[in-house]
Amino acid sequence: MKTEGTETDNLDFRNLNRELQLNLDLIIYENQQLAKKIDTETLIPLINGIQYSQRIFLIAAGRSGFALRGAAMRLMHLGLTVFFVGDTTTPAIGQGDLLLVASGSGSTGSMVSAAQKAIVAGAKVIALTTAPLSELAGIADHTVFIPAAGKQEFEGKRSKQYAGSLFEQFLFLLMDVVFQSLWKMDGTPSEVLWERHANLE
Repeated sequence: MKTEGTETDNLDFRNLNRELQLNLDLIIYENQQLAKKIDTETLIPLINGIQYSQRIFLIAAGRSGFALRGAAMRLMHLGLTVFFVGDTTTPAIGQGDLLLVASGSGSTGSMVSAAQKAIVAGAKVIALTTAPLSELAGIADHTVFIPAAGKQEFEGKRSKQYAGSLFEQFLFLLMDVVFQSLWKMDGTPSEVLWERHANLE
């Protein structure tokens, strides 16, 4: 690796490369271990909810929000009517709709508030969280428990990564698992899904 013209500050690139590989291995390992702990039966009501709801609304904050935005895109590719809460074109939720809420802590005020409003409006609520006894889990119609570390579990027992990184990573993977199953059941050829991809970029 060429370093001319850069400030290395005596950085040992060989050790850095080794550290990067160790961190990659760590992240993959933690996600693999978490995959073994997931009760996949709890995903069935989630899949049924997506299949039989008129419209699907998704909401999450921060990096969890990025994961659910990716899920929203894939559900749209299946031809479903999908909205991410907070976008300016998101309509009112109502009877026959589904709200998917992701919150590691299950206590984020805006997430709990959104779930409460959805329930009042007649929609179903499914929560994805690390906290099965949280306020969000308590009011949801169904909860998918992801046994990852919470954002403030600093002792590193369930994850060596920072804050809620493992939950956020696994949330993305888990929603891709859900999409893959929905797609298989739907049977729509990938060529048809591709026609729904954005074409204004």
